[in-house]
This record gives sequence, C-alpha cells and structure tokens, in this order.
Amino acid sequence: MDGKYEAIFCIVNAGYSELVMDAAKEVGARGGTVIHARGTANKEAEQYFKITIQPEKDIVMILVPLTIKDAVLHAIYKSAGLKTEGQGIAFSLPVDDVVGLSPLSIADAEKSEQNK
Repeated sequence: MDGKYEAIFCIVNAGYSELVMDAAKEVGARGGTVIHARGTANKEAEQYFKITIQPEKDIVMILVPLTIKDAVLHAIYKSAGLKTEGQGIAFSLPVDDVVGLSPLSIADAEKSEQNK
C-alpha cells in the first residue's frame, strides 16, 4: 500500500468542518476526523491575507487514495477556501503506510474514482 494514500488537512473556522467533509465526500472521500484547535495568527497575518482571523478552528483530517487527492483539495478550496466564511486552508502530506483499512473499502474508493 506504500505511496497510494495522502493525508489531507484542512484548517477552517470553528463550525465549518461539516462543509469541508460534505465537499470531500462529493468527490469520493469516505470520512475524516475533526480536531478542535486554537489559531495563533497575528495582526500581520491578518493584514497580509486581508481577512480577520478567528482564533477558534477545526482541523479536518482526511485519508484519501492518491488518485482522488487533487479532486478533494479542489472541492475543499471551492467550498471552504480563504475567500469563504470558513476561511480554510488545505494541504496534503504523503502517507508511507496504512493499517486498519479493509481491502473492500480500498477497492471501492479506487473503483469510484475510475467510474468518474
């Protein structure tokens, strides 16, 4: 399973994690994990991005097959990006190994992507 998955992280204003997951699921993601957090951005960051940064955040972590990573990132950007109320940023990291996923769920995710 090496190299077949990416972990997507999306940091949004508190209360917008469902919006992120809805967008990700529309393009094939199965589910995710939400962590409640507190941002530490300063006034310079607010001026640079020309937005007001809310300190309360949700971090949405989503493990996806590499084949749908770009579609998930794009969907998240459209629905919860910096220019939306969610003011989200998203990025992905490669995943070296995965345990705990059944072969059926892996095959279903890859089949779903191929049918698009």
